[in-house]
Amino acid sequence: MQIYNSQSRKKEEFVPVKPGQVGIYSCGPTVYDFFHIGNARPFIIFDVLRRYMEYKGYKVTLVQNFTDIDDKMIRRANEEGITVKELGDRFIQEYYKDAGALGIRPATVHPRATEHIPQIIALVQQLIDKGMAYESNGTVYYRTGAFPDYGKLSGQDVDDLDAGARVDVEDEKEAPADFALWKAEKPGEPAWDSPWGRGRPGWHIECSAMSMAYLGDTLDIHSGGRDLLFPHHENEIAQSEGATGHPFVKYWMHNGFLNIDNEKMSKSLGNFFTVRDILKEYDAEDVRMFMLSAQYRSPLNFSRDSIDQAHASLTRLYTARDNLLFMQQSALEGEPADADRAFMAEVDDCRKRFEDAMDDDLNTAEAMGALFDLVYAANTSVTTDTSKKAVQHALDALYQLTDILGLLAKKPGELPEDVQALADQRVQARQQKNWAQSDALRAQLNEMGYTVEDTAAGQKIVKTC
Repeated sequence: MQIYNSQSRKKEEFVPVKPGQVGIYSCGPTVYDFFHIGNARPFIIFDVLRRYMEYKGYKVTLVQNFTDIDDKMIRRANEEGITVKELGDRFIQEYYKDAGALGIRPATVHPRATEHIPQIIALVQQLIDKGMAYESNGTVYYRTGAFPDYGKLSGQDVDDLDAGARVDVEDEKEAPADFALWKAEKPGEPAWDSPWGRGRPGWHIECSAMSMAYLGDTLDIHSGGRDLLFPHHENEIAQSEGATGHPFVKYWMHNGFLNIDNEKMSKSLGNFFTVRDILKEYDAEDVRMFMLSAQYRSPLNFSRDSIDQAHASLTRLYTARDNLLFMQQSALEGEPADADRAFMAEVDDCRKRFEDAMDDDLNTAEAMGALFDLVYAANTSVTTDTSKKAVQHALDALYQLTDILGLLAKKPGELPEDVQALADQRVQARQQKNWAQSDALRAQLNEMGYTVEDTAAGQKIVKTC
């Protein structure tokens, strides 16, 4: 498998630190609010990365943090008159709800920054002992000039940063580019005891301490959005390698930005949406399908049309699955005939091309193409004369490949949300003896590919094969 490494700016063959094992650190949310649709893209993409690595036989440890102490957390908690912990507890639970709806599996570990204060303090002290950090009035700063490789991820130059900064912003710093590892206590803020007085950790040091606590000094993969590349990930490298003397990350993976109707998402433009907002209007699996429609490093544009296209594509997958399940009931027993073996070979070819695409820097767009070629083969080759083995072979491939992508989550017979909503409306219309509305809803369901039967046991809705 090849991965585009943001640090080397080229594709590299993936070789894990430990054979057969993969350690991934994926930047998680700051839990002061519902996470937004832009956050959903890396969460989904790197969930697929984890699934594919497991499919390839690796034992994967995925660590995704919760940032539960920072300026935004403190500000929001003060506005609501609650503690920072109460705020964090609430939105961590909301994260699990929205992530679960999007098919994002829980990480192996979800560490919270506030539960790793001892590790953070130890790491800061290690940097001070090595001359990589210094204390000033209870705040500890990283000495960027002491790390010769600062800027190797982003291409930023320390001298340029210093020259472009306003020196008078923080007089207590030795250089403008230095950044806080530990912040001295301020009135009304949570604080912890430390060798430098009471205070709280800086944002960057939290991720270094948490990632290395679970994955060791050198991580296989560190992932996140491009907006985190500088300064967050750059600073993670500096403080981690400054402390250990070892390479911090072998492969850096950064996803492209998500735009809304061809514009950058921004509260000022009125196009800032949380996932909770989006799921009120769109089916969660349609959103996930859309997120996988482009290679992860490419920019992606969110619009109603793009979701409609994703819905149509997802419907094709469900229809193919349901058709295969239906044909399985009447398929022939015994050994596959020549035509069956040719079909099974075609299925294997689609699987191979799917894997080739995923091995090429997790190219989900190309992988989707191979998946729909499998669907086409199944739709054109499976007949009443097809053997059960051949039908099962296609079903196995379809289930396995869509599971990598986190799709086809609805069980056979389970209706999509929009179909179920119309079905419920029709039941209500019949209870109210509104036969005209009942007939109109039946016609609408028929147009969507569903037949409606009124039986003694109630309304029966079946996907048209």
